Amino acid sequence: MIRQSDKSRFVLLPLITFAGLVLLWTVVWRSGVFHESALPSPAAVVRAFGEEIRTGRLLTDLSASLFRVTVGFLLAIVLGMPIGLWMGRSMRARVALLPAINFFRNLSPLAWIPFAILWFGVGDPPAIFLILMAGFFPVVVATMAATASIPEVYFRVAKAHGIYGVEQLLQVTLPAIMPEVITMVRVTAGLCWLVVVAAEMIAGRDGLGFAVMDSRNGLRTDLLVAEMIVIGAIGVLIDRILMRLTKIPSVRWAYER
Repeated sequence: MIRQSDKSRFVLLPLITFAGLVLLWTVVWRSGVFHESALPSPAAVVRAFGEEIRTGRLLTDLSASLFRVTVGFLLAIVLGMPIGLWMGRSMRARVALLPAINFFRNLSPLAWIPFAILWFGVGDPPAIFLILMAGFFPVVVATMAATASIPEVYFRVAKAHGIYGVEQLLQVTLPAIMPEVITMVRVTAGLCWLVVVAAEMIAGRDGLGFAVMDSRNGLRTDLLVAEMIVIGAIGVLIDRILMRLTKIPSVRWAYER
């Protein structure tokens, strides 16, 4: 049970850190080390943020980015987990496929940008493709590793009780790997969020990444910083939402200390 004082610290300490960063930012800005065009003031960023909200551009770009990352992320999970489960239970599949999986996993997703544009043009499809390429291979490897580490005795006991096939998957395999899967989902979601912004910078016509490039080209560093803050805040929010999965009763045991 978390005490009230501990809960207060969880809120107060991040706020103190945030205030300290804003203070440092203000001091550096006032010192004149950087020209105002290179480092906008906190007040200018707040005004730029208000401008983005009033024009409706922020909501439009945010919606576009969230749509792309959601579709690409879900595709990576839906396609990657079954392959990871299969490889985790089959030594032959691991020997045959793991070298290729590791090869593509170590390729930067951004290396696929020229092909994404050639194959899909600009807009949603190339960004979704790049997000899929970023998330698919880590999902496969993480699921495979978690499945392969399940003690064999679990499956022997299941077979002794007549549990096979889909029933074994639902009652033995998935419950055993779920804590690792939740961690994998959080890491993959963060990676996909990074990639969607980078993809939109090059292959997008809207979205937060495109907005960053547009602000840079227009020398609007105040808008640029405002958009960077939104990108970081949304990334943190996504992680906090997915962290709620650790509160599921059937997996809570793996996170309690």
